[in-house]
Amino acid sequence: MTSAVRSSRPMMTAGGVVLLLTLGLVALMLVRPSSSAGSAAPAAAPSDTSADVGFARDMSIHHQQAVEMSFIVRDRTSDVAVRRLAYDIINTQANQRGMMLGWLEMWGRAKSSSAPPMEWMGHTVTPRGDGSLMPGMATDTELDALRAAKGKDAEVLFLKLMTAHHRAGAEMAQAAADAAGTDEIRNLATGMVRGQQSEIALMADMLKERGSTA
Repeated sequence: MTSAVRSSRPMMTAGGVVLLLTLGLVALMLVRPSSSAGSAAPAAAPSDTSADVGFARDMSIHHQQAVEMSFIVRDRTSDVAVRRLAYDIINTQANQRGMMLGWLEMWGRAKSSSAPPMEWMGHTVTPRGDGSLMPGMATDTELDALRAAKGKDAEVLFLKLMTAHHRAGAEMAQAAADAAGTDEIRNLATGMVRGQQSEIALMADMLKERGSTA
């Protein structure tokens, strides 16, 4: 698989692009070592085949689609609860994505790879096609259906797609938390597991309120 293939669709709004670029730059400034820091030698960067680097690459792609779906549903419903959830996902996952891309930059590692997705977990996955590169990711057809839906239909479809997205994301994050060699990835992945599991429970309640289930 080439790096060109392993890319998600571009963001659907200019605001989304600006948000991601801004958060990425902020994350880069935060992770770069200060020139006034102590004289201790910096820790060696994780290898290109490490869980740290693989997770940062794969989860950046996974997060990008979650942000995209959240921007889509934000414009397809006026429901306050769904729009609030979408806003939270946009801010949280765009920020986390910026941090991961910043660490890749600091480590001197490419932000994409020709290696199969999730190889760092000890196994590879076969993308199910139609734009779905990793477990939990929506297909292009499903994203088109979300764009075409309105109101309650858009809410239910978003909640179902995001629940599947979060479940797979939490599983990947747990694997990274267990295998990471850096505190940065270990701590971020552990927080992701807690955050996404909490949102899965929230979305289950929201689906039940709308007469549906994941």
